Amino acid sequence: MTVLDAGDPLAVAVTGAIRCGDVPALRELLAAHPGLAGTGIRRTGEAAGTRSLLHVATDWPGHLPAGPEVIAALVAAGADPDARFVGVHGETPLHWAASNDDVAALDALVAAGADIEATGAVIAGGTPLADARGFGQWRAARRLLEHGARTTLQDAATLGLLDRVVALVEGDGQGADAADERDGRWPAADDITSAFWGACHGGQTAAARYLLARGAELDWVGYDDMTPLDIAVASGADEVAEWLRERGARTRAQLP
Repeated sequence: MTVLDAGDPLAVAVTGAIRCGDVPALRELLAAHPGLAGTGIRRTGEAAGTRSLLHVATDWPGHLPAGPEVIAALVAAGADPDARFVGVHGETPLHWAASNDDVAALDALVAAGADIEATGAVIAGGTPLADARGFGQWRAARRLLEHGARTTLQDAATLGLLDRVVALVEGDGQGADAADERDGRWPAADDITSAFWGACHGGQTAAARYLLARGAELDWVGYDDMTPLDIAVASGADEVAEWLRERGARTRAQLP
C-alpha cells in the first residue's frame, strides 16, 4: 500500500473530496492518479495511524454527503472494502460505519463485498456488530442482523434476541467461537453476567430477567466502570432501570 502523510497535497485533495461528497472531483483525482484508491493516509498525534480512503469515507461522525456514491466510486477504482486500519486496532471501514450508526455507508460497503464477520473491533476484537452493539448504535446493529451477521451471547442479549439467548444458554453451544468457551463449558458465569449487562444497556428487560435468573451478577462493574443500573440509566432504558432498582441493584457510586 502506498502511504501519504495527511498533509500531502494529494492527500488533502482526496480527503477533501471524500468529506465533502464531491464525487466528480473524486473521480477526476482517481483517474489522474492510478492506484490512488488503494492509498493509505497516515496521521500522527492523538488519532495516529494509517487509514484507507474508505476509512476516510466512514470516519467519525459518519453520514457524509453522498457517502454511498463516494464508497462506490472508491471501490470501482480498486479500493479494498476490507482494508484494515494500521495502528492501535485493525478495524475495517465497516467497523467504522457500524460505530457511527451510518446505515447508508454500511449498506454500500456490504454491497461492495465487505465482510460482515471481519474481526478487529475496538470492542473485544469483534465484528462490526460488536462495535455497533457496544456503542449503542442500534440502527446499524439491526441492519447488520438483516444482512445475516452472526450473534454472540452478548450481541443477542443486548439486542433482545431472547430466542438466541436461550439457545446459547440452554443449548450445546454449537456455533460459539472457541475463544468464548471457558473450561469446556458454554457459557461461563462471566459470559452470563456480561450478557446481562448488555441486556441492561440495550433496554431488554426480558433478556435481563432471564439472565439474572441464571446467575448473572446484579452489580457487576462492566464497560466504562458502570454497573447494569448505571448503563441502563445512561442509555435511557427506564423500564430496565426501574426493574433493577426493584431488585436492589446499585450504581457504581453506591458500591463499597
